[in-house]
Amino acid sequence: MTVRAEQAQDLDAIASIVRAAFGGQHGDTVARLVAALRRDDPDVLSLVAVEEGEVAGHIMFSRTLLDAPRELVPAQTLSPLAVAPARQRTGIGSALVREGLRRLDERGVPLVFLEGDPAYYSRLGFVAAGEEGFRRPSLRIPDRAFQVVKLSAYEPWMTGTHVYSHTFWDYDCVGLREPGPS
Repeated sequence: MTVRAEQAQDLDAIASIVRAAFGGQHGDTVARLVAALRRDDPDVLSLVAVEEGEVAGHIMFSRTLLDAPRELVPAQTLSPLAVAPARQRTGIGSALVREGLRRLDERGVPLVFLEGDPAYYSRLGFVAAGEEGFRRPSLRIPDRAFQVVKLSAYEPWMTGTHVYSHTFWDYDCVGLREPGPS
């Protein structure tokens, strides 16, 4: 398996993997979010895992802010992470996360936030963000799902509220929505 930056010829495969991994209407929404993040964030870090010449997984890190008492702190959001369903549970997702965090650390990014399963992401260094002095950007994010990893540029004064880029709000991809009437 090779992890590399996405290329133009990967875009259709990425969209297909995202749709399949997230399923149904939500998969379509997340695929549109990925395209919008590429458009809205010129410094987005978008990586693919390639196995046997095929894109098997994708991860995206995009700009976000930490509203700290001292100043706004540029940070990153990990979202989404998608692996082709037939290749899940083979280490592809973990390899994508590790490589992304390594690259962001080299860039001097202090913090990476996400919403996700703590059982999965804790193995990759993420911890409950609320327990580390960070506030959720939405009450719809379960406390345990709001997670952070501190990279080497982190400093102890960097606490406060995580602020998603407008793109996540535009696509209503923050937190969990309650099911509407059937």
